[in-house]
Amino acid sequence: MSVESPQSDASLLESARTGNATAFGELWERHVGAARSLARQMVSGEDVVEDVVAESFTKIIDLVGRGGGPEAAFRPYLLTVVRRTVYDRGRVESRQVTTDEIEVFDAGVPFVDPALSGLERSLVARAFLSLPERWRLVLWHTEVENSKPADVAPMLGLSANGVAALAYRAREGLRQAYLQMHLAGTPHQGCRPVLGKMGAYVRGGLARRDSRAVDEHIEDCGECRAVFFELADVNQGLRVTVGPLFVGPFYAAYVAGLAKAGTTGGLLYALGWIRRAPKGQQAAVAGGITVAVAAAAVLMLAANDKPLPKPQTMPTVVPQPSPARPDPEPEPARSRPKPRPRLVPPPVETPSPAKRPGEPRLRASIHPLGALVKAEPGIVAVRLRNNGKAASEELVALVDLPEGVTLIPTQARGGAVGTVEPVGTVDGWSCEPEGRGARCVRGPLAAGRATAVFLRVEVAAHAPEGAGPAVRISSGEVSVNASASAGVKAEGAPARFATDGKVVVKAVGNTLLTCPSEREGCGETRHRREHGRRDNDLWPMRALDTDGVAVTRSSSSARFEMPDGGSVVWAGLYWSGSVRRAGPIRFRAAGSTRYRTILPDRVVERELPSGSGYQAFADVTELVSDSNRKGTWWAADAPMQEGVSEHAGWSLVVIATDPRRPYSQAVVLDAATVVGGEQPSLDLPLGGLIPAASPADIELVTWEGDADLRGDRVSAGVSAGGDRDAGNVFDSSSNGAAGMTFGVDVDSFTATLADRPTLKISTKRDVVLFGVAAVSVPARS
Repeated sequence: MSVESPQSDASLLESARTGNATAFGELWERHVGAARSLARQMVSGEDVVEDVVAESFTKIIDLVGRGGGPEAAFRPYLLTVVRRTVYDRGRVESRQVTTDEIEVFDAGVPFVDPALSGLERSLVARAFLSLPERWRLVLWHTEVENSKPADVAPMLGLSANGVAALAYRAREGLRQAYLQMHLAGTPHQGCRPVLGKMGAYVRGGLARRDSRAVDEHIEDCGECRAVFFELADVNQGLRVTVGPLFVGPFYAAYVAGLAKAGTTGGLLYALGWIRRAPKGQQAAVAGGITVAVAAAAVLMLAANDKPLPKPQTMPTVVPQPSPARPDPEPEPARSRPKPRPRLVPPPVETPSPAKRPGEPRLRASIHPLGALVKAEPGIVAVRLRNNGKAASEELVALVDLPEGVTLIPTQARGGAVGTVEPVGTVDGWSCEPEGRGARCVRGPLAAGRATAVFLRVEVAAHAPEGAGPAVRISSGEVSVNASASAGVKAEGAPARFATDGKVVVKAVGNTLLTCPSEREGCGETRHRREHGRRDNDLWPMRALDTDGVAVTRSSSSARFEMPDGGSVVWAGLYWSGSVRRAGPIRFRAAGSTRYRTILPDRVVERELPSGSGYQAFADVTELVSDSNRKGTWWAADAPMQEGVSEHAGWSLVVIATDPRRPYSQAVVLDAATVVGGEQPSLDLPLGGLIPAASPADIELVTWEGDADLRGDRVSAGVSAGGDRDAGNVFDSSSNGAAGMTFGVDVDSFTATLADRPTLKISTKRDVVLFGVAAVSVPARS
């Protein structure tokens, strides 16, 4: 619990449950000021205030010690206990209840003041209570109490930027929960289509025609207009409804006490906001019920010293809904950069200031994709969305890279000197080196649209670990800054390719070795029917050669299906074998009769239990783009050797457009890491992805997996290949190929990714060379 590394409230509570008095002492230090601020509004005399505070903490200590109490949201829980304690003391003094009854209470739900009865049944209160406790905690501190992210960071165990990002996600979750509850009620039939689009409408994600239809509807519909007001400013609902729900009619004075104590700077902001709120919006805050106007008026009252008369019915907790997401599409435009002095952005991530309706509102982020690994190339992603009601002006992005990280200019790849070629969907961006980074320019970004630019970088072997890249984006008088929380690392999986759009990832592959056909049981094993011998360690592996071409010594095929109406964005060919030196491979496109020799662009060598092995990579985008869209692809003659325990095979990994897909983020990561033995698991952070709640598609390429050695797992999803056994993932099965693909796994998974997504690969008995992870996930707006 040092100052340098403060524990979160949740961690302190967990320690307190084991009897750690120091942990509870830290919670006292953090929250005693808030408890005193509320108690002073309810009772007179400092001695009485201290008695109430001490008694409230004592009750929580007892509850936590018995396994009850809060899990993370300590402050709201404490305030509820303070109010109940004052109420119970008043009842005892007036002989309305015996002393024993004071201990019979559950502070896990708000204590409702009779003057505010009905707030707990309002949609905004129910939506708030349905959120995960961590989301409720960050919203309480940042919005209800208006604390700064830096002040809240220790309570959550996050950085200030992490708090800001979590608060953003929590606000979006609150909007979606509110909207889903409203839809679950009984709105007019004519309102349902409009309410279904309201979330996207608020975020500026609707097409112009749909936006016009919503405009016309809410102009005449008071109920839908109230929903719009609530969604447009969830902070308003939190302060007018949720604040009084937990603190009672003392909310304004309570926040004033916090401000005087230096706990928050939000009094003038909160009071000024409440007084400025139009009556129509105050009504919307409580979900359209009249009690909200009364609640807003109560907030303006002076502190009341009288105890609360009696408890009321507690609100019902509603399960968290799954958020719906908009489907934006980039709007390409081209513009050439102009020389201009470079500005270094500060290391923060913030949205642009709120604008009046009819103006652009920009939100930016910057992330390394996968990881920026020393002595490796990588990719940095800059993403931008216009959440406003009008198009932006020309966009200028000034990217600042950390020390030891440099752009890979076009001339290094054979292009024109002095420019930088963005990766993936260029979307109208043009870039040039500037200072320690790049200056990228794009034409105006339409309202409700998103765009992204990806920059290839090289990380020096001596690059210091720590700080990440940053960006400042300007558009006329509007500007927005962002910085990445992750910087250079000593190890990890760098990105091979990345793009945003209506895209999907696909991978197929096959083996180039098999069991000897003349051996007993080989035929059954090839068809996966002979359990117990589906392992290249149990056979003297022989070259598989099925193309009928005399000049090839080994060959195999896999069928690749392009999405209907889609096209190739990027394609990479990977191959591996259990020999020390890699070399070229022959590759034949679908519909072609001629092999092409493909030289590797990159080779990684690793040591496996059976000896040396390699993974090679080559960019084959042009070849795949020029071929037929669907059909059988062939690979032949990769460097390999025959014998017991040997492996050799190949995989084609493709990112393609798919008109049926939502707007998504796609990335391909090169891992080439041995998993098993001394390293039984691998955590692969999927850095740079900002996933929605929809499932992600994951394609994994792995070498040297054995079907009969169980215990392989991928924690992010359930295997869809081979035996379809989530407890035996690497079972020598490959997309696009039938039967056993000895030593080669090309598998598809689906998983709903977390906010900081990580793919965990583990194996108990096997040792594999984990090669490639390709991920596409619907983007969060």
